[in-house]
Amino acid sequence: MSITEILFWFLTALALGSALMVVFSKNPVHSVLWLIAVFFAISGHYILLNAQFLAIVNLIVYAGAIMVLFLFVIMLMNLNTETEPQKNRWLLYAGWLAGFMLMLVMVASLKEAETRDQMALVKGGDIGLIQNLGKVLFQDYVLPFEISSVLFLSAMVGAVVIGKKD
Repeated sequence: MSITEILFWFLTALALGSALMVVFSKNPVHSVLWLIAVFFAISGHYILLNAQFLAIVNLIVYAGAIMVLFLFVIMLMNLNTETEPQKNRWLLYAGWLAGFMLMLVMVASLKEAETRDQMALVKGGDIGLIQNLGKVLFQDYVLPFEISSVLFLSAMVGAVVIGKKD
């Protein structure tokens, strides 16, 4: 077993275990923290697939920005067990039934899936490298890229002007 396979299986176990903890955690803040661990494991998979740009964007955008927003919303909502309305027992059974039916559909669809013995090219090749993305972005699409940056700048200035008090 190579180090790549060991890392793959470790990251897979980490992602699956953390995803289960997201679902089964009673505390919503703990669920968000477990979801951050899932995003880190997925970023590790991206790095193993030689897609460094996706790994960094996943960490910055999802694990960084969006999870911070989730934490702020959860903390502002002040979710306590005392203020939570009591749910009907039949809703719990309906949720379990819906989850079981979804699992059956997933298993049935994956049962007919064709498996292939193709290996991903991880050591050679230059697909997914940031250098190639930069070359294409700044050689072939430099004008649309610069126009979009001016558009974002004008949107930020507009947001500041709208949000400014008189």
